[in-house]
Amino acid sequence: MRIINLNPDTDIGASAWFVDLEGHRLLMDAGMHPKREGRAGLPPFKFIQKEEVDAVAISHCHHDHVGALPVALRYFPKAHVLMTELSYFIVERVLHNSVNVMTRQRDELGIKEYPLYTHDELDDLAPQFQGFRYNREVEWAAFQKTRAGLSSPTLEFFDAGHTLGSAGIMVRGKQETLFYTGDVCFHDQTLLRAARFEDVKADVLVMETTRGNRPVAEGVTRASEVERFTAALHEALKRKGCVLIPSFALGRTQEILALLALLMRAGKLRPQPIYIGGLGRVFTEIYDLEAHRTHRQHSNLQLREALNLVVLDQGQAEKMKLSGGRLFVLTSGMMSENTAAHNLAVRMIGDERQSIFFVGYADPDTPGGRLKAATLGETFVFSPGAGQVTRHCDVQDFDLTAHANRDDLLDFVGRVSPRTILLGHGGEDSREWFEEQIRARHPKIKIIQPQPGKSVEV
Repeated sequence: MRIINLNPDTDIGASAWFVDLEGHRLLMDAGMHPKREGRAGLPPFKFIQKEEVDAVAISHCHHDHVGALPVALRYFPKAHVLMTELSYFIVERVLHNSVNVMTRQRDELGIKEYPLYTHDELDDLAPQFQGFRYNREVEWAAFQKTRAGLSSPTLEFFDAGHTLGSAGIMVRGKQETLFYTGDVCFHDQTLLRAARFEDVKADVLVMETTRGNRPVAEGVTRASEVERFTAALHEALKRKGCVLIPSFALGRTQEILALLALLMRAGKLRPQPIYIGGLGRVFTEIYDLEAHRTHRQHSNLQLREALNLVVLDQGQAEKMKLSGGRLFVLTSGMMSENTAAHNLAVRMIGDERQSIFFVGYADPDTPGGRLKAATLGETFVFSPGAGQVTRHCDVQDFDLTAHANRDDLLDFVGRVSPRTILLGHGGEDSREWFEEQIRARHPKIKIIQPQPGKSVEV
């Protein structure tokens, strides 16, 4: 088995893994780096451009795992594209939105390489996409190879509990097996239940390490964080300011909306409008429509019915009065420039009545990460466009993650008992923590931290 890590960075970046298994070649994920612009954000497909890739398997539809898919298919036009059936309902919307964002960034920021693909190109590619149920084993080798008598490897998606449609990917060859975690969550969220990886065994494990640098504080549980979040909401609303909750449009937005709906249902929060973005509304509708086919809690909770959701028009966030306790759940989670969350935050940061609540990861080098790090009264550069701001607003961080805590992932390694483990999708400190812990617990497991573009034989 030969594996190449195609993340252009050694940190969390563009997820993409090339696997050569018994003469058959698979690309697992094709993401875009969230902090790099233009072609610099793409996986370095040049390292595998001479390979004949039979299939592309997508773990889930977050941009850092699927955003470069159309570019990958230029290199490998004959490849099948496999994903879960729930991701199948989402993927085209995610990619078309990416075209819109790149087009806007070309016009506003002068990034001439954008867009990296077009709406017409996506429409032409869509017939190559195939959706499959969880725990259904499917063959993925190219037809001409199976016709030539080569045995076909199989692929199976396991529910990863991270976001709608997310999956770990089991690849089975004639002699070897590989399991790729993708992004995984081993605890129940407000809506989605924990990953169902109970019976996973594999020779090779490719594992995310996102939270390897973040221990769970003693006494902190998801329930205690929800309690703290609820109390903070009440305090913020007493001040008659507003609350901004920056969230990723797919997954985090729906989890926060569900939490707000349950608080209102229980009488812990007064019914009031929730202001969201257009893409967040689209994915919320899909969450509602696919509730009966999703391993989740509160299957009968229809967010569009339980909440008064108000979609903000473009530019509306910059004009609204910031008073009366308005609640905003807006993309993007890291407050990237030219998003509603960024533009609203610029207005809120200097006002002591306002509150900004983070409920997920924000990279330190993004506007959201810089705001998280700023102390009360500190002047800092929020973003190139906004320039310097002074923080007077209330900023709080709640650990409502959709990623597995590191101890749960470490326990998972023991259950899988692989011969070899490849660590990725995490910072250097996160990967080092996992390598140290795995080496101490399981000294026979070979541990590899593959560098970008380097071929690894396992």
